[in-house]
Amino acid sequence: MAYHKIKDVVKDSIADELGIKSGDTLVSINGSEIIDLIDYKFQIANEHIDLLIKKENGEEYIYDIEKDYDEDLGLVFETGIIDKLKHCRNKCVFCFVDQLPKNVRKTLAFKDDDYRLSFLQGNFVTLTNVSDSEFSRIIKYRMSPIYLSVHATDDNVRKELMRNPHADGILNKIKELTENKIEVHCQIVLCPGLNDGSILDKTIDDLSKLYPGVKSAAAVPVGLTDHREGLFKLDSYDKEGAEKVLSQISMWQKKLKKEKGTSFIFAADEFYVLANKDIPDYNSYEGFPQIENGVGLMAMFKKQFEDYYKKIGNIKPSKKTYCVITGVSAYKFIKDHVDMLVKKGINIKVVPIINNFFGHKITVAGLITGRDIITQLKGKLNGEILVIPDSMIKEGTDSFLDDVTIDDIEKELNTKVLVSEVNGKNFIQKITGR
Repeated sequence: MAYHKIKDVVKDSIADELGIKSGDTLVSINGSEIIDLIDYKFQIANEHIDLLIKKENGEEYIYDIEKDYDEDLGLVFETGIIDKLKHCRNKCVFCFVDQLPKNVRKTLAFKDDDYRLSFLQGNFVTLTNVSDSEFSRIIKYRMSPIYLSVHATDDNVRKELMRNPHADGILNKIKELTENKIEVHCQIVLCPGLNDGSILDKTIDDLSKLYPGVKSAAAVPVGLTDHREGLFKLDSYDKEGAEKVLSQISMWQKKLKKEKGTSFIFAADEFYVLANKDIPDYNSYEGFPQIENGVGLMAMFKKQFEDYYKKIGNIKPSKKTYCVITGVSAYKFIKDHVDMLVKKGINIKVVPIINNFFGHKITVAGLITGRDIITQLKGKLNGEILVIPDSMIKEGTDSFLDDVTIDDIEKELNTKVLVSEVNGKNFIQKITGR
């Protein structure tokens, strides 16, 4: 039986009132073993609970609890999912972890492919690391929605991409999920010459036939760092290649909109930047089902910014000056919006940060490191307040990917740092205070 040590207890929670302490151990709930957070959430979603706890002295107590249906117990465990994360056994030709610089921290270099994180956090998983019993668990607990890394529905191509002879049969698994009322969102990491062109056509066609069970699909370009020594030779997309992908996806969107009433397949913002094309309008993203995948983020920001910009009116001149930093790919987009604030009398500029840590082909803001910011801005600020997007910061911390902190940035650059949500309204509010 799996026992789980309690790391902390939320103050004034049910567990706190019962005298449960950090260091105690969760044995079972309602007589059932708790494997992970999925079991835990399922068992505590009752108004009556029998909670078996083992104290540090070895004594066991059963707590008979009456509570509201959706009320939490207040127990905090060592890991977010209670259980250990499942390691990925694929050897995908495009795996980002395999392309990391040497000596990065262990948590960054850990390859996870945990189906539970797909349900709990929206992480994309392949289902190649899921046993039959775990797949049955997905269905039993109705883990919906679930986010799948498909890449190709052609079995041979998918096995080649993942370097896993057991990566076939993904369509059958998706069909079983949708037949059990589980909503699926699919990701296609496109690698030039491997799974685009006719293979992409087949993938979109196969997945769209399962709509509305498969609710959406997104194509994102492969990300290549400068640290690919000894790895499979891959090319990145250039302007011409990105244009071809967008043309192909546009054709499918028109076809599926007519046949099914949905565009279904969406392209990551990065493709539009690479192709130097305008991003689609806000309404074309149909509720933004894959915004966390970089699909429609710019359109969302643009609408939020423009809607709020119209409401703020005139702004009193301020002596404060600002420097907004972003990745190379979003520079023009952010600058166009910042220029609108300049017209309001705000002293503000935009600086793109080149990614020396991962390599110059990595241009998104979310992979910028603190050391690159310090190196490239050292001695170049003249009292400006530094504005950074929260996508550069690890969630729940004040640290960048290289463990440099916001405090480090402020000390090294002798400036104040403002962290803004990747949200057009919040961006304006952070700078104007309105």
